[in-house]
Amino acid sequence: MADVLTAEAVRDELGALADWSGDPAGITRTVELASFPDAITVVDRVAATAEELDHHPDIDIRWRTLTFRCVTHSAGGVTRRDLELARRIDEIVRSAR
Repeated sequence: MADVLTAEAVRDELGALADWSGDPAGITRTVELASFPDAITVVDRVAATAEELDHHPDIDIRWRTLTFRCVTHSAGGVTRRDLELARRIDEIVRSAR
């Protein structure tokens, strides 16, 4: 099982992840896309990436606003896997804008 990161490690890693916030219990990012179809396209791409990584974020969809939450539920907190997923989500969001 993956190790849960300390509060200090999460804080340090969030410094390199623009627009993400959180603590060892979970990290989140909210993004607003130009349209609902654009938002769903991002969700579809994140879903494909999550399958590839075998690690899945919680996603809240509100029209064209998406909130991603990453936490390794089986470990009980944020692990390196969540940070990798967050980086990949950032790449997908950047390419959609």
